Amino acid sequence: MTARGWFLFSLMGVVWGIPYLMIKVAVDEVSPSAVVFARCALGALLLLPFALRQPGLARNIRTHWKPMLAFAVIEIVGPWYTLTDAERHLSSSTAGLLIAGVPIVGVLLSRFFGAAESLGARRITGLALGLGGVGVLTLPHLTGGDALSLAEVLVTVVGYATAPLIANRHLKDVPTLHLITPCLALAAFVYAPAAAVTRPPSLPSADTLAALAALGAVCTAVAFVAFLELIKEAGPIRASVITYVNPAIAVAAGALFLDETLTATVLAAFALILTGSVLANAERKPAVRRVPWSTRQTSRADGRVESLTGLPEERPGSTGQGGG
Repeated sequence: MTARGWFLFSLMGVVWGIPYLMIKVAVDEVSPSAVVFARCALGALLLLPFALRQPGLARNIRTHWKPMLAFAVIEIVGPWYTLTDAERHLSSSTAGLLIAGVPIVGVLLSRFFGAAESLGARRITGLALGLGGVGVLTLPHLTGGDALSLAEVLVTVVGYATAPLIANRHLKDVPTLHLITPCLALAAFVYAPAAAVTRPPSLPSADTLAALAALGAVCTAVAFVAFLELIKEAGPIRASVITYVNPAIAVAAGALFLDETLTATVLAAFALILTGSVLANAERKPAVRRVPWSTRQTSRADGRVESLTGLPEERPGSTGQGGG
């Protein structure tokens, strides 16, 4: 992956490592519908001026409205509600562990989309190490939850794994801002009635308002622009590997800002996650095709031979200087 790809990957690991905490804070005072509406509306408002400055917004919506609608529903409208509602009963570490299954589901679904990336032993090992690291990191902290909440996170996992494949196959030619701004606006429109009906009777606390602002500005507006650029740069499967880094970022934030202890288990999990991410994002070297000697034909007087491809090659034992 390029230096730009690694920068986007690192940025995404941070900005999508904190939403679990923000959602957990927000749902204590605000309904899931209101949380989704707030982050989508704020994200759309922040991105709209920049999207309008790029020509062709209306044309792209008319031309690509079907895959854009599918992307909006599968990536935002459905998963953001199910994840937010699940976190009323699940701990954020539980949600992070389950969301870490996105790359595995993405690999399986890519076969059906005809966009399967060549994995190889190295990248498969990276995926396995990353998932193992997330398990080591979060299993000791699993608390609460019920069957419905777990099913809601599973819906989120499938959505997060499917939407990048749609974007990679059908929306590559759509500028990032032209894609995400209408999708966020649509999601805000869908949840506006429910958010109005379930609005809190009084103004939420400063912590809740700050969490909603961070969800909309950082975890939505900034994050989606970076994520769609990462898909274009590295492909949908590599891009989804950020879900291995996100729980690690959450633990690091706790250690930095909440004085939580970094144990040996946490450090081991970090090592597994980072190693798995590097291997899962590794480029495969192109195979060198060797032409069997039996298919070569001698056709030069200087001791060299020409293969059936027409490229001159040296006879075994030749010095390469015209002698035999």
